[in-house]
Amino acid sequence: MRIRLFTVLFLFFMTATFFAQEQKMSSSEITNFKVMIEKESKTIKTIKTDFVQYKHMDFLSKDIETSGKMSFKTPNLLNWQYTKPYTYSIVFKNNKIYINDQGKRNVIDAGSSKMFEKINKMIVGSISGTMFDDKEFTISYFKTKDFYITKLIPKTKDIQKYINQIDLYFLLNDVTVSQVKLNEPSGDYTKIVFKNKALNAKIDDSVFIN
Repeated sequence: MRIRLFTVLFLFFMTATFFAQEQKMSSSEITNFKVMIEKESKTIKTIKTDFVQYKHMDFLSKDIETSGKMSFKTPNLLNWQYTKPYTYSIVFKNNKIYINDQGKRNVIDAGSSKMFEKINKMIVGSISGTMFDDKEFTISYFKTKDFYITKLIPKTKDIQKYINQIDLYFLLNDVTVSQVKLNEPSGDYTKIVFKNKALNAKIDDSVFIN
């Protein structure tokens, strides 16, 4: 009797675990998903959202947690502002990167560096959901009961030095990215979770002055 009970519990556990795991999307599901995201992303002019960022490093017992606000305005204005536990903001604008580190400012010409240009494109694309046809990535598609997931593997060595895979999570009822996971070659990763998202809210251009 005990053996039978153990067998039933084991099978139940394995079944529940299987259905909680990622499953590959079918060809038709991928097509429908891409059409939906690309169609809806064209209607998005601005995104305002809070975020929580978790930096996982193997030698630390606890992830490093930071939080802040993000503002995006088409075609490529982006303000990434950390507010806790420190203040730090990065603005991507006019092919330049403006950094404000607690009052200490710096400007980087992204156009003079292919790496910064790709990073800018990658960040904007991951937020707005327009990375699916990027020739610089090998893309695979998965789903769980809560998310559609796209996994992007960089094809270029200069990106692979820093990131070996990007995971984008879309809630089933949301057309914008709800989580981003940047996986590093070392095994460390950064996970960003977006909260309190507002689409097409008015954002003044002064937000992108850093």
